[in-house]
Amino acid sequence: MTITTLSSRELNQDVSRAKKAAENGPVFITDRGKPAHVLLSIEEYRRLTRQRRSIAEALDMPGAAEIDFEPPRANIASRPADFS
Repeated sequence: MTITTLSSRELNQDVSRAKKAAENGPVFITDRGKPAHVLLSIEEYRRLTRQRRSIAEALDMPGAAEIDFEPPRANIASRPADFS
């Protein structure tokens, strides 16, 4: 996968170059030197949006049941708000 970076001006001057680059990887489009947008091929976009998982599925990993992990319980005290 190749990552390409183009300024907004470069994108406006040569859209076909950006589209061709997106076939090989994401194209970062910058505004004033900072990344602002990403151009992806439709296949890559569909691949990224198809992988919907719950947080439990994302955290589940093979062998997790065998790991001993007992974090200490947090003791968080509350106090009344001072509105003066």
